[in-house]
Amino acid sequence: MPGRYWVETLGCPKNQVDSEKLAGTLQADGLLPAARPDVADLVVVNTCAFIEAAREESVNAVLSMADARAPGSRLVVTGCLAERYGAELADALPEVDLVAGFGVPVNLVSSDARQNGTGREHTSAGSATSADSADSADSADLRPGVSGSRFDLLNLPRPKPADPWAYVKVAEGCDRKCGFCAIPSFRGPQRSRPIEAILAEVDSLDVKEVVLVAQDLASYGRDLGRHGDIVPLVRAVAGQVSRTRLLYLYPSELTDGLIDVIGETGCPYYDLSLQHASKQHLRRMRRWGSADQFLERIRTIRNRYPGAAFRSSFIVGYPGETEADHDQLLHFLGEAQLDWAGFFAYSREEGTYAATLPDAVEQGLVAERLRESGELQDGITARRRADLVGQVVEVLVDRPGAGRSYREAPEIDGIVRIGPDSHRTGAPGEFLEVRITDAVGVDLEAEPV
Repeated sequence: MPGRYWVETLGCPKNQVDSEKLAGTLQADGLLPAARPDVADLVVVNTCAFIEAAREESVNAVLSMADARAPGSRLVVTGCLAERYGAELADALPEVDLVAGFGVPVNLVSSDARQNGTGREHTSAGSATSADSADSADSADLRPGVSGSRFDLLNLPRPKPADPWAYVKVAEGCDRKCGFCAIPSFRGPQRSRPIEAILAEVDSLDVKEVVLVAQDLASYGRDLGRHGDIVPLVRAVAGQVSRTRLLYLYPSELTDGLIDVIGETGCPYYDLSLQHASKQHLRRMRRWGSADQFLERIRTIRNRYPGAAFRSSFIVGYPGETEADHDQLLHFLGEAQLDWAGFFAYSREEGTYAATLPDAVEQGLVAERLRESGELQDGITARRRADLVGQVVEVLVDRPGAGRSYREAPEIDGIVRIGPDSHRTGAPGEFLEVRITDAVGVDLEAEPV
């Protein structure tokens, strides 16, 4: 009887893509997906290490899976936490059979276990030198009959998703040196996929909506020279699917050409990685921009595409943030009228520029600023959702009775609920015209036209 696997995913959409590609390797090895972690022979936890809260969530998930798994099953920890803190994690979690960095195959039986019947392992693809890489891979190879193999998650095939939409990762790593971010230290420099590989994956997924993701999406293709550029990529993907969405755009890269190609796709959704609005404070963050520059771009987009939707995220409490900086952020939120925004407390990350800075912001003050920012934006979002009542919009049905217009990114924003009393609620994957009848929190109520 074939073995069964369960993959638990923490963190961002990019991690979800990694998990799906890892699932593809497990299925290629003959394993089948399990209905629950407690009936799986192999349990894999794909972790996040972006900030302290994410690390705590990942460790708690590992411990939860250790408690839930079936006797005799194998527990593997992979992903960002495994890559960044591999040996430390292996020592701290004796419940885990393997801590595997990026690109290390995982399966039911390890080479060490085949040789001596037992053994816990730790491997980290990212930390190994080229000379050590083969030895590390051999000791970590968990696929029977394969010696010294490594895989490249970025370009692996993946199973067809159950949903009518899918994330597609177009690049790995990041070349930027933002003061707060440790991701380049364990994800490495940007490495873009050839456009042909991306289009082939889009075609294989057979979905109605593709969400392009990368750590620095607008910089896609710079490492490929003349063979890569985000604008023709978006245009080509839009030629293959009904809806193309982009997540994580660095604001300085939001050129007129990129603005227009996003608008041309019929999904004018602009996810901008702004992080703050005070020019002085953004320089402390080693970031580009200012409130005026951001507002100019937003106004330009709204002039060209009046129905455009905007999302961003902001860090509160980064070292040196003053009351004047915070007031500028609040003023910007009022002026920008973003549809969606998230606010996060600064997390001190080892090895980053910000970890060396003085003038830490007191935690009580951080909490107060988070509350102020969140309450202001909640009111803005509520008003922008209420303004849609009475409008007719096209939604992609994700499941019976629930869909999304271009204004709602999957798993992030609100949804459009199609009333249960409606004569027709649509089948998953169907585009349906609906009239918005009410706004309830971040969600909308609607009925088919």
